[in-house]
Amino acid sequence: MSTDEVTAVILAAGEGRRLEPLTNRRPKPMVPVANRPLLEYVVEAVAAAGIDRIVLVVGYKQERIRNHFGDGDDWDVTIEYVEQATQLGTGHAVLQAEPVVDGPFVVLNGDRIVDAAAVSTVCDRLRDGDAPLVTVTAVETPRDYGVVQLDGDRVTEVNEKPEGPVDTNRINAGVYGFTPEIFDAIRATNATGELAITTTLNDLAERDSVTGVGYDGRWLDVSNLWDVLSVNAALVHDSDHARDAPATGQRVGDAVTVADDVVLAGNVRIGPNATLSGASAIGSNVTVAANAVVENSVVFPDTVIGPGTVVRDAVIAGNARIGPNATVVGGEATVVVGDSVHRGVTLGGVVGDNTSIGGGATLTNGAVVGDDVQADAGVVLDGRVESGAVVRRG
Repeated sequence: MSTDEVTAVILAAGEGRRLEPLTNRRPKPMVPVANRPLLEYVVEAVAAAGIDRIVLVVGYKQERIRNHFGDGDDWDVTIEYVEQATQLGTGHAVLQAEPVVDGPFVVLNGDRIVDAAAVSTVCDRLRDGDAPLVTVTAVETPRDYGVVQLDGDRVTEVNEKPEGPVDTNRINAGVYGFTPEIFDAIRATNATGELAITTTLNDLAERDSVTGVGYDGRWLDVSNLWDVLSVNAALVHDSDHARDAPATGQRVGDAVTVADDVVLAGNVRIGPNATLSGASAIGSNVTVAANAVVENSVVFPDTVIGPGTVVRDAVIAGNARIGPNATVVGGEATVVVGDSVHRGVTLGGVVGDNTSIGGGATLTNGAVVGDDVQADAGVVLDGRVESGAVVRRG
C-alpha cells in the first residue's frame, strides 16, 4: 500500500465556542494565524506527506471552507466534502466519511497543526497492517488534553482532560490511522451526549487493539483565544511556513519600523513612524496609521488601526476600527472561559468583527469585545463586552 492509496479525512465541522467572538462568523479551522487559516496548514501537511485525496468533514459556517479550498487544485490535491449537519462529536464526524472511504485512511483535526512527518508515519504503519493507530506526543500541560496511558506501544486508555493528578505528559496528538472497520466500532460505541472518537478507541483498547505512534515534531493547538497569539508566533518564526512570494500592493510610509518577525499580507498600508514588532501578523487591506504601535498581535483583514494607537498582545478581527490614540495595554491577564478561570495568560485583548472602538479608549488586560460593538471615545473596556453592545462614557 502506498500513500497514494490512503485518504486523509480532516475534521473541520466544529464551531469553536471558546474562541468567540472570532468564531461567530467563521468556523474555528478558518481562524487565521500568520495570515492563513489554521486548516490550510493541515491541508499542506497532508499534501506534503504524499496524500492526494482529502475528505473534509464540514458543518458550521461550511461555506467559508468550501469557498476557500474549492476542489483542492491550489494544493495539488483532490478535496471532497461531507457534511456533519449537527456537531455530535468527533466519532460522529468520522462516521460521516463512511460513504466516501473504502480503504485505509488517516484522520486529522482541522484546527491542530502538525508536521507532514506525523501523517507519513501513520501511513507507514497502516502499510504494515497496524490499525487503529493513535499518535502520541508530550506536552507541558497534559491535563488540558487527552492523556494517553501506554503499555509499551499499546494504548490502554485515553483520558480526556482528567481532573485528578496525571502521571504522564503524553497526550493524544490527534492524528489517527484507521481502516473501514472503525465505522462499525463507532456505531457500536455507547456514549452519553457527544460521541468522541476517543470513546470508541477506549472500547477498542480494552481488547488490546490500539497502537500508539510516538511523535515529537511540531504540534500547535488553538483551544483558547490566547493560543492564537502563541501559535501565530510559532509560525511567524518558522521560515518553512512563510509564503513563497512576497505580498503585493504594500504601501509603507517614512520612518516605519517593521521587525523581521512581522508578516504583512497584500495591500497593507503603514503610516509614517509606525512600529510593528513582536511576531505580529497583519492581514490583507489593513491600515496601520501614523505613529501607531502593533506588537505581538494578529490583525485580521480590512481593519484600521488609528494614528497613535497602541495594540499589544491582541487579536483584532476583520473590518474592525480602532480609533486614534486608543490603547490595548497588553501583558498577562486572567480570562474566564465558561466555567474555567485561566490566570497568567498573555492576552492584551480581543476585538470582534465589525467593531468600532473610539479614540482614546482603553482595553484592559484580557478584555474580550464582541462583534458589532460601538464603543465611544475615551471609554475603558474590561472583561467581556457582548456582541452588538453600545458602550457610552459615564
